[in-house]
Amino acid sequence: MAATGDKHVWEDGSRDRREHGGAPMRPDDEALARRTERERVDVGLDAYDPDDVPAATDTPPLGDVTDTEVYEEERAEVKRQLEEGELYPLTEEHPFPPTRYDRT
Repeated sequence: MAATGDKHVWEDGSRDRREHGGAPMRPDDEALARRTERERVDVGLDAYDPDDVPAATDTPPLGDVTDTEVYEEERAEVKRQLEEGELYPLTEEHPFPPTRYDRT
């Protein structure tokens, strides 16, 4: 509590020293709700204070993946593997996917 002129500043806001020392004439329901929520979090009844969580925002949409250099490199690699016969569908003749052990 810090004194400032005619008022004392309390945790839940300012209090006029000319008012009665008991309960305020107009209780601040919002301040009471904030204090109650903080206490519930401190005690462990609630996992977090909803007022402490930032507002949810949508992530910006990603650009077109097909325009990236990595995509173009992978596309060229698949094309090369198809041309050299390294990629093929799984059939009775080739029941397992191709391995890359022979390429070092």
